Amino acid sequence: MFRHNALRYTVLVLLASGALFQAFTAEYFGLEILTEILILAILVLALDIVAGFGGMVSLCHGALMGVGAYAYALFSTKAGVAPPVAMGGAVAVTGAAAWVIGAIGSRSHGIYFIMATLAFGQMAYSYVFQSPVFGGDDGLGGISRLDLSLVGIDLTDSRSFALFCLAILGAVYGASVLILRSGLGRSLTGVMHNEQRMRALGLTVWRVKADVFGLSGMIAGLAGTLAAQHIMYISPGLLSWTVSGEALVVVILGGLGTLVGPLVGAVAFVVLKHEVSALTSYWHLVVGVILIGVVMSRANGIFGWVESHSGAWIERRLSDATRDPEPEEAVSDA
Repeated sequence: MFRHNALRYTVLVLLASGALFQAFTAEYFGLEILTEILILAILVLALDIVAGFGGMVSLCHGALMGVGAYAYALFSTKAGVAPPVAMGGAVAVTGAAAWVIGAIGSRSHGIYFIMATLAFGQMAYSYVFQSPVFGGDDGLGGISRLDLSLVGIDLTDSRSFALFCLAILGAVYGASVLILRSGLGRSLTGVMHNEQRMRALGLTVWRVKADVFGLSGMIAGLAGTLAAQHIMYISPGLLSWTVSGEALVVVILGGLGTLVGPLVGAVAFVVLKHEVSALTSYWHLVVGVILIGVVMSRANGIFGWVESHSGAWIERRLSDATRDPEPEEAVSDA
């Protein structure tokens, strides 16, 4: 079962404090970067649930985020649905699509599951790219943000929208923890470690995978609705496999199967992208070298490395504090 420890709580507090500090002190460009980090963090949390705790490495979560974005845009602009209802409808549509993908791919494993999710993502991308309903390669514009003026919040303001995304991220993180600590989450972990044993115990394995993949898809769809409101324009590139690939890179960079690690990875990835791209257009090369270094170090990402070393340090301190005194020390004490 997923548990927090002192280090994870500390990192969460530091990340939240840093985000709040940035939200209240940064100018427009800094707020845009913060919002980008927060939306990416929601997406990678969705991916970490299925990949890190279920062993289902997905290359369609970028497409699922795109489905949520397009569904929100269609509901709010073409169907004339109120933005809050459009968000709920987009999340539900994305969750249903993800559940179908999870159910179909539940009997495949490893590279075969990865290729199946990649195929689903590319089919969605191709359909949206060629369909005039979705604007084709021109995309869709004129997307509106939620209207929270009744409670005195203007989401057209960059600072207010960044704080809104931060609140959504906090709620999504809490929901992710509840999912992993529930019976469904524990069943998912059991399936990842020994699927045959769980099936022998009478568990309907495909249903567990489909249900968790559907919940993960709902989170990805929520990230898509925020992405659509952030830019107020969407294009088929949002469904490209490269978006899913970047999300997977972020999860690995931060720490697979930790929930906290992907948040660290999202911060590191976006900051690296903007800082390095200001120096060279080959920023992907720099990120790739860093990712290779992380993988070759055999550490579970940045947070995994910190957690393993801090855990070893704590164990040494406890061992030093509880070990028996040396014979000479015992004699002198006597």
